[in-house]
Amino acid sequence: MRAPTPVPPGGFAVHRDAWGVPHVRAADELALARGQGYVTALDRGWQIEVDRWRAEGRLAERIGEPGLAWDRFAHRVRLADTARRAYAALADDDRAWVDAYTAGVTEGLGRGRDVPEMYALADPAWPGGGDLPPHEPWPVWAPLGVFLVAHVLFSGFPHVLWRDHVARTLGSAVARSRPDVPLTDVLDLLAVDGGPGSGSNAWALAGTRTRSGAPLLAGDPHRLLELPGVYQQVRLACDAYDVVGLAFPGVPGVPHLGHAGAAAWGVTNAMAHHVDVVAERLRRTPGGGVEAQGPDGPERADVVVATVRVRAAGGPVEHRVETVETARGVVVTGGPDEPDRTFAVRLPARVDADLGVAVWRRLLHARSARDVTDAFATWVDPVDRVLAADRHEVLSVTAGRVPRRDRAERALPLPGWTDAGRVRPWVALPPPVVVHDVAVDANERPGRPGTDLGHTYAPPHRARRVRALLDATGPAAGGRAGSPAGSAADGAATAADQARVHADTLLGGTDDLLRWLDDEPGGRAPATARAAARLRAWDRRMDAGSTDAALFAAWRSALVRRVAAHPALAPLHAPHGLDEVFAPWLSVPGRVADALPALLGAAWLGIDGPAEAWAALAEVAHADDGRTGPAPTWGDTHRVLGLHVLLDVPGAPAPRVPAVPLGGDTDTVRCTASAPGTTDTCVRGSVARWVWDLADRDASRWGVPFGASGDPRSPHFADQLPAWAAAATVPVVTDWTLLTPEETR
Repeated sequence: MRAPTPVPPGGFAVHRDAWGVPHVRAADELALARGQGYVTALDRGWQIEVDRWRAEGRLAERIGEPGLAWDRFAHRVRLADTARRAYAALADDDRAWVDAYTAGVTEGLGRGRDVPEMYALADPAWPGGGDLPPHEPWPVWAPLGVFLVAHVLFSGFPHVLWRDHVARTLGSAVARSRPDVPLTDVLDLLAVDGGPGSGSNAWALAGTRTRSGAPLLAGDPHRLLELPGVYQQVRLACDAYDVVGLAFPGVPGVPHLGHAGAAAWGVTNAMAHHVDVVAERLRRTPGGGVEAQGPDGPERADVVVATVRVRAAGGPVEHRVETVETARGVVVTGGPDEPDRTFAVRLPARVDADLGVAVWRRLLHARSARDVTDAFATWVDPVDRVLAADRHEVLSVTAGRVPRRDRAERALPLPGWTDAGRVRPWVALPPPVVVHDVAVDANERPGRPGTDLGHTYAPPHRARRVRALLDATGPAAGGRAGSPAGSAADGAATAADQARVHADTLLGGTDDLLRWLDDEPGGRAPATARAAARLRAWDRRMDAGSTDAALFAAWRSALVRRVAAHPALAPLHAPHGLDEVFAPWLSVPGRVADALPALLGAAWLGIDGPAEAWAALAEVAHADDGRTGPAPTWGDTHRVLGLHVLLDVPGAPAPRVPAVPLGGDTDTVRCTASAPGTTDTCVRGSVARWVWDLADRDASRWGVPFGASGDPRSPHFADQLPAWAAAATVPVVTDWTLLTPEETR
């Protein structure tokens, strides 16, 4: 492989592959960090500016009223202040690395802000339009703020707020009508922690299971499908290291998913309860301050009043936001004037003024799996399950900071005025374990002692299915006899054939729903009986071209709507009284969809599972019976949207991507999540797919939902969408002679 063209001392060079992925080369680490910041600003200028505004609590200043809820939350949680504190606490070498990245961002934004969205903000016809927002140099702490923006709501604490709502509403109603039913049963009924942000797959194959004899790592993180995408493919090469990976735009390094040549890593969400939620009793004091009732009596709370400017047609409107911090955490909803539902959260990053920046940088230098796990030993937030590998070893470890709480203390907010509200030390997590065969992480409840750190987890279907595909013969391989080509079972797995795992559309848990159609008494309408027969015979695959998958999805949605509207669940529809930013976690149809099989079995709640299942099917069958033309397929309605901040702004021109038909579903390995009962549109799913080959990095694969560029005018804005829709990936190319030089600075 020919070496790249030398770069001047302190400078960097940018190359591109056929997909527009930036490959940055520099002689030293600081110049490389500046180069990464520069290409990020070029390719994702709009995206990182929006996240910088979010970090500052200044989004509404740019886009108007739709940004106000976020800005209020950002100030309440003291997001910018946390980033500033963490930046100030950095070691000198880590701070210099972040500074170099930030300088590169500021340098690149001179060109990177030349995108249609920025001009939309300057359009005089747009409400409050006027000049293009000024090019402001990035604050030195901004990359840390952007990381917080991506993860501050990624923890389980909004689920705790949901369970509190369930306890106050449905739990109270059940206690009155069925005092024999414990509250834990009510909470467990609706306890699946789905919702925004959860999910991911990752798996590892030891060298004994691969054709090359060296390990393979693979997976796909599941998040909201934002446009541009939440991950950025990048290569970072200097004299000290040469790493390919998926970066968070606006954040240096590749903290989650990277391949350093001799070592590689990937993470999934550990679903840990790492943020304590504390109910607070606040009152105003005669002197104008705020007092919190702590376990040892009244305590003075810290109060800061922020001003949020909201863009409006008649000129900016100012909103006053009071932010309160007690000894237990920042108050995220409620306050001294809203005593009934006031909750604070204890964020590890704020407690220790540490976001784990040293880990981001240290990972780039990893030369072995042990180097990777050693680096993750000081990881902070979010808590992740890590798979690490080198050419000879695969390791699995859980990393992050988690307060020592038993499972009962993770269910509901802790009363801050009791001993339960006292601060607890962080858990000492177990050391890495060696993977001798296969490892799978898919947010399921872990079996390893010391790593069950959450309250509830994702259903086990995805984890079981990934294992079945890796180990499979016969039925586990999808009903075909014998071991599939390239399977782990025959010891011949390759990076390329991991696509069959990424692409799998078998929907786990369908039988838990379909069993409610087992009992078929006479008197059913012929159309309903035919629909039931189709569902029983269906292969359980959510393929884009499947009419039976479309029928199942329509029935499931009708069933969700019926159960969500059932009188037994009416208490859940009471106003939750929480801050608006938590609305997605308080969606009753969304929660019902996650817990549907359990709810159908809740006879003690007054829900007749068979009756609801058959009534929903009758609705769908009646509509289908009157249809003319071909039967609809799942892909007819299951299409990606691509969430963009301007979609919330009336009249603003938000970029769009082609509405390609999608296979997969929320709990298939090919994650393309919909919201049953609300819409079939996909707004959450695999935000990247990756396969790291430890024998030959150039045999590795990766892909993102849309493209390398965030500029809708670029040919690389959505050129990976067709491959992503097919659950395919594109090659990782590291031969400099196959790359196109772009510029040297």
